[in-house]
Amino acid sequence: MDKLRSEFSDADNSPGFMLWRVNNTWQAVQRAALQPFGLTHVQFVLLASLTWLRSDTPVTQRDLANHAHTDPMMTSQVLRTLEDKGLLRRAPHPSDARAKTLSVTQEGADLANAANAVVEATDREFFSRLGHQLPSFTRMLQQLVL
Repeated sequence: MDKLRSEFSDADNSPGFMLWRVNNTWQAVQRAALQPFGLTHVQFVLLASLTWLRSDTPVTQRDLANHAHTDPMMTSQVLRTLEDKGLLRRAPHPSDARAKTLSVTQEGADLANAANAVVEATDREFFSRLGHQLPSFTRMLQQLVL
C-alpha cells in the first residue's frame, strides 16, 4: 500500500494541518471555558456578536450572520435555541416583511458580557506563548479571512 503523497516531508510543516490542530486545541479550551455558562461556542459567538452590534437600527439575522461569518441556516437554528433560552428576541422588521429584527435581552447581554470576560481571559492564556508576536499573528489571520 502506498504512503500518502505530499509536498511535505513532515505533517507539522503543513500550514493547513497545523491550523486544524491549533483550531481543535483552541476549540476544546473554549468549550471548557463556556461550559459553566451553558453555551456552545457558536451560541456564544452569535450572542456576543448580537450584543456587540446592539444599536438603534434594526439588526437582522443576515446582519448577524455576516458579522459572525456564519452560515445563515445554521445561524437561524442557533438563534431559535437562544430565543428559547430567553437570551434574545425576534420581532418583525419595520420595513421588510420577510426579515426579523433581533434584540438581545438583558439576561442575554449579562450572560454575553460574563462569558466574554472568560473567553478573552482564555484567549490571553492560550495565545500567551506567542508573546510579542501576537499582534503579527493576528494580522496574518486577518489576511486569511475571505
